[in-house]
Amino acid sequence: MPRYRICTPIRRPLPGGRQSHRPGESLDFLELRGYTPGDDPRFVDWKAYARTGRLYTRVWQGEERARFTLWLDGSASMNLYGKLAYARQVARVVLEAALPDETFALSSGSFGRLRSAAALDLLKPDPRGPLTALPELTRACGQLIVISDALDEGDWPGFFRRLGRKRPILIQILAGEELDPPGIAAEWRDVETGERKRVTETQVDAYRKALSAHVRSLRRAALTRGGYAHLQVGEAIIPALRRQGVLEWR
Repeated sequence: MPRYRICTPIRRPLPGGRQSHRPGESLDFLELRGYTPGDDPRFVDWKAYARTGRLYTRVWQGEERARFTLWLDGSASMNLYGKLAYARQVARVVLEAALPDETFALSSGSFGRLRSAAALDLLKPDPRGPLTALPELTRACGQLIVISDALDEGDWPGFFRRLGRKRPILIQILAGEELDPPGIAAEWRDVETGERKRVTETQVDAYRKALSAHVRSLRRAALTRGGYAHLQVGEAIIPALRRQGVLEWR
């Protein structure tokens, strides 16, 4: 079993379960509440009674399994600079961290349970971008993990609001060539539309600033509703995801 897991509001105290915010029967103390007739007398806190003269019952942390759904962007821009191949590596790391919790793969027209890292083939890249696939992403079970370059133009704050209950984690993957393109005049082609455009050095500089602002905006919106990590193609995956709060040690 991997030594790391996905950070989530539900915590795993024992093998087979994660701590719930609901009462249960784990070994982890949750709170004291006033005694109610019918409470198990074994859990009466007699020290609290000695201090206050009132009966209190110790309530223990509940346990439940976490659920995750993985979605992988397979739109045209992901085929640039090795992003899709690297995204598959990221997906494998995330899947290994998610198991043995219930984990599912969501793609265009398909939804399936992932029971091992070998089942990663079920995670088919979706040829649509995240914003276009939003209606389907709302079907995710548990916490949604989106792996994408997130370069779609549109209402990203609205995207995260719609998915708020899924506590989405966006893992944004970009290449060094995109983050810092050569500052020279050149002809650029939009891989999504096929449009070609001649750009000047001034426009390249404006592009860098616009992309930086887009990444900052995405990070704010994602962290408000769930989680966020930014990875550059070729970067060591586990240290980057741990540093940005997506993974933690078990």
